[in-house]
Amino acid sequence: MSALLQISDLHVSYGQIEALKGVSLEVAKGEVVAILGSNGAGKTTLMRALSGLLKAGAGSIIYRGEELVGQRADLIVRKGIAQSPEGRRVFGTLTVEENLGLGAYTRPPSEVSGSRAEVYKMFPRLEERRLQMAGTLSGGEQQMLAIGRALMAKPTLLLLDEPSLGLAPLIVKGIFTALREIANTGVTVLLVEQNARMALKLADRGYVLEVGRMVHEDSAANLLASPEVQEAYLGKTDAH
Repeated sequence: MSALLQISDLHVSYGQIEALKGVSLEVAKGEVVAILGSNGAGKTTLMRALSGLLKAGAGSIIYRGEELVGQRADLIVRKGIAQSPEGRRVFGTLTVEENLGLGAYTRPPSEVSGSRAEVYKMFPRLEERRLQMAGTLSGGEQQMLAIGRALMAKPTLLLLDEPSLGLAPLIVKGIFTALREIANTGVTVLLVEQNARMALKLADRGYVLEVGRMVHEDSAANLLASPEVQEAYLGKTDAH
């Protein structure tokens, strides 16, 4: 299967600090791929580079056969890549509905209401709070909104950066159920997530990023079963 996304030898620096040191990965159309790694591994840097928010020093990002390195972030969204960022980053002084509208800024106006209805179907809580200021939502509701806002762009590739961060376990379960529904619609998903067990249960494949380098890549099932990955990222095994 040909890759929808192919990253080759990607280097990204913050000043003198090299955050990504030659990262390579592939994502096929329709896959869910998880990226595991501890704080400071370079996961968010990778997502921001993919979105065009950080400039690559070297390397290549090929999406649908086209080089993305050097392209503007807004053009990358138009090509079919949307990100739900770490920390949610909703616009707190705008309503839920206004936040969703901003996610659709690349779309024809005639298509926006249909996409908004799809988001509300997936996240009924957002419809209940559609006229509420986003800054007054709970953390879980803001995460739903951040994902919904990204979906409003009608992405082929959805980038998710730490969707479970700071959320209660029951809320996390609901978020991951929604992510499975999104994947089942055919959207390709690249997921950065510190809750490694949840991520690997959702994913088809996974990569392990350590201090700016990819050190391991395998099927999600094999990574879940790996003693090395269990010790580093999963804690004690469970019976689920």
